[in-house]
Amino acid sequence: GQLECPYHGWAFSGSGACEQIPQAAEAAAWQSPRACVASLPTTVAQGLLFVYPGKAENAPRVPVPTLPALEEGPEEWVMMNTFRDIPYDALTLLENVIDASHIPYTHHNTVSKRENAAPMEMSVVTTDRQGFQGIWPEGPRKGKLGTQHTTFVAPGLMYHDLTAEQFGRTLTVVYATPIRKGECRVFARFPFKFQARLPKLFIRLSPRWYTHLNQNGVLEDDQIFLHVQERRLAAAGDRTYAQACYLPTQADRFVVALRQWVSQFEADPFPGAPLPPAQPPAQLLDRYQSHTQHCSSCRQALKRVEQIRTGSAIAFLVLWGSLTLGAATAHLSLGVAVGGVGLSLGLAGLWAGLGQLRQRFYQGRQIPPRNQTKSK
Repeated sequence: GQLECPYHGWAFSGSGACEQIPQAAEAAAWQSPRACVASLPTTVAQGLLFVYPGKAENAPRVPVPTLPALEEGPEEWVMMNTFRDIPYDALTLLENVIDASHIPYTHHNTVSKRENAAPMEMSVVTTDRQGFQGIWPEGPRKGKLGTQHTTFVAPGLMYHDLTAEQFGRTLTVVYATPIRKGECRVFARFPFKFQARLPKLFIRLSPRWYTHLNQNGVLEDDQIFLHVQERRLAAAGDRTYAQACYLPTQADRFVVALRQWVSQFEADPFPGAPLPPAQPPAQLLDRYQSHTQHCSSCRQALKRVEQIRTGSAIAFLVLWGSLTLGAATAHLSLGVAVGGVGLSLGLAGLWAGLGQLRQRFYQGRQIPPRNQTKSK
């Protein structure tokens, strides 16, 4: 129940009080106020740990940024969750997920299609220091899914709320947590309330690591775009966002509202800090350092893939060696030879397929689906 420093082994309680100094013979050493560390108010809500970084006495008066919809029949929702360290600012991430107009193009052949692009009549309904709410009456896919409501809860929560007659209600939720200038951690949640039982069962049975692989692919669709975009905006100097970017359509309403909120309330978490040097594409598409090594499901799945792949390689070598020896000594029937060769090819195919799967835990696609050409 204590937090131990890995440098010298000092241990601290949740209040920040020092509970043990292994090198000290008497308790007086760790009972000194100088041995204490700072502590921050925390709470757990809807399965997430929230930290309040301001003055501790203000924490009870600040609402925890949770999702009211999840309190409505919580047993009816099924949830997919993921997280990842992202090579751009938390504000850039929020702008990205608030901007629904990029989805048909950037995420073509992942979660949408180019032919779904159309004029988008959006409006901001309410706005204040705590964020804003917006509405897109027609909604995605040219009105085929229903009205979409968008909410920004300052400083780091954004979610879309969509109810479709065909399948039910779904939320797209993003918590953007700043790490340092030019880097953030995304906690993405996808709650579903389906009318039918089969989709709910499918989500519950889907391995978490498999959904993470697919969700990482969606994030990577525009990861390089946004990393470069930040540096283009920084090069614009003191110009406002509206001066640096041309925002002529109603599809830009939510992005404008977010940037106005940032400007009005001076909400940049790292004001004046320079961006780090630009990263090469291979580093921007890294999955292992930014997700896999921190995710228990993906880490264990990768370990199993590597074990099975090694086993298939060993089995192939043993089987092929046996076939070669049998052929050389003429102790091998035709049926056994054909069966052995077929099994060997199967093991080789398994080894190659697992190699491709293994790579997906380490690195994203070099060519996004929107740029892939279909073979004729």
